[in-house]
Amino acid sequence: MFVAVVEIQLKSGVEEEFKKWVNESNHDLAKFDGFINRRLLATRTGKHTILVEFESQEKFEKMHQTQEHFRIQSKGHSYMQTPPRPMFYEVVAN
Repeated sequence: MFVAVVEIQLKSGVEEEFKKWVNESNHDLAKFDGFINRRLLATRTGKHTILVEFESQEKFEKMHQTQEHFRIQSKGHSYMQTPPRPMFYEVVAN
């Protein structure tokens, strides 16, 4: 499994709207081959991270090359104060 852990900083006052957008856009992402899950995480201090799970890096990268993903990503970025900071991982043990 391929995992992207993306630290984000939301603009002030958009958290509820962003949560709604995450839920709605997950339905679109679910149509991509290899998509497993995407979740929005928050710390007790209000920092946010998006966790994305795909079957493989290849399928993740293929999704990133589509117009649909560009549209989803552009909308998501509009809620953010700074560009997202992704880290990528391969699951090596369960």
